[in-house]
Amino acid sequence: MLLQTAMSMKRDGSRPVLEGKTVAMLFEKPSLRTRVSFEVGMTQLGGSAIYLSQSEVGLGQREPVKDVARVLSRYVAGIVARTYAQQTLYELADAADVPVVNALSDDEHPCQALADLLTVREHKGRLAGVRIAFIGDGNNVAASLAVACALSSAEFVIASPDGYELSQPVVDVARSWAARTGGAIELVKAPQEAARGADVVYTDVWTSMGQEASHQQRLQVFRDYHVDQDLMSLAKPDAIFMHDLPAHRGEEVADDVIEGPHSVVFDQAENRLHAQKALLAALLAGEAPV
Repeated sequence: MLLQTAMSMKRDGSRPVLEGKTVAMLFEKPSLRTRVSFEVGMTQLGGSAIYLSQSEVGLGQREPVKDVARVLSRYVAGIVARTYAQQTLYELADAADVPVVNALSDDEHPCQALADLLTVREHKGRLAGVRIAFIGDGNNVAASLAVACALSSAEFVIASPDGYELSQPVVDVARSWAARTGGAIELVKAPQEAARGADVVYTDVWTSMGQEASHQQRLQVFRDYHVDQDLMSLAKPDAIFMHDLPAHRGEEVADDVIEGPHSVVFDQAENRLHAQKALLAALLAGEAPV
């Protein structure tokens, strides 16, 4: 339903169903796409957004998380939180009287996964049976995408080096859903095995925010997980390339891939806006406007 609403909003625009409503955006981590897409999305839906950085709020430091949640619940219709610890989101949700949206944590990135599914559906016409190959770290992006694919009857295969696989709890949840929907979750080591016959080849940075101290180590560990034209040639001829951005060109992806004819990364980035508008409308207006 959310994807259908997002597609309708992208095609036809949206009504001001959130007029007079405001969301607070609590960001421990900086962002381009997440911040702008949520702020613009609220504006296009007739509402507004207030950006609150960690230096302004001191979430869990200057003030307890539960107190921040209870104060904001008196002011705003919803909270959009981009945090390090997943536990921070749980504490916000437990204490808040308004919806709390996970805009990213170290464990999950569900809003990105929603935009990813929208992008795949746009370019492939379906989700069921689509083979999505993720090359690289079993990080928050991969975790949310694995579960989203399982919920959507898609086939998700991830190639990761030893020690950087998806966590077992994520695999268990994804496989449980895949068993119900007819999807599939597969873990392999070789990028070539994952990419062979794929409809979608997806990668992400090797070093995420908060992991900078291990950057040089990660460059060595992931050196064989570089998406280049040779790897793309193993996928289907009409395969698309996806990346949630920002990209480190020359590391996880070659420049001629991200700039090539298979790349849909900027469609993917745009779809953060449309997917999140559908989410906000559903949460804060209780409807799925078209």
